[in-house]
Amino acid sequence: MTRQLLLLALLAAAPAIAWSADNCTVEIHGTDQMTFDKAEIVVPKACTSFTVKLTHPGDMPKNIMGHNWVLSTQADMQGVLDDGAKAGEAQDYVQPKDTRVIAHTRLIGGGEQDSISFDPRTLKAGTPYSYYCSFPFHSTVMKGTLSLGS
Repeated sequence: MTRQLLLLALLAAAPAIAWSADNCTVEIHGTDQMTFDKAEIVVPKACTSFTVKLTHPGDMPKNIMGHNWVLSTQADMQGVLDDGAKAGEAQDYVQPKDTRVIAHTRLIGGGEQDSISFDPRTLKAGTPYSYYCSFPFHSTVMKGTLSLGS
């Protein structure tokens, strides 16, 4: 009887464990229509690591319709974009070692994916954060907000 109770307890705990791990990961799609499928991401305060999985379900190559996912404060966004454009495609449109960039994926084309993890404890409550694609001109429509949840 004790083994059965132990097995039931483990099975009951399994969904909660899986749920909390999934809660610290988000999947976002960047399409050939130059869109992200999410306008807002809320990171739970309990996460010690948060992962963003970027998928490009389209067909176009990265030199034509490439996408990345870049996170910075809203105040730093334009500077990151300007310097990223100067860095070019070879640097994924992100200036190397740009301290304003909190996290970013590599530039991907159709059928590709990439992911990035960062420590959300470095984010400051009340600070507005933006995520965006830094491929030139994509950020005008491919952007969203990221905030800390409860």
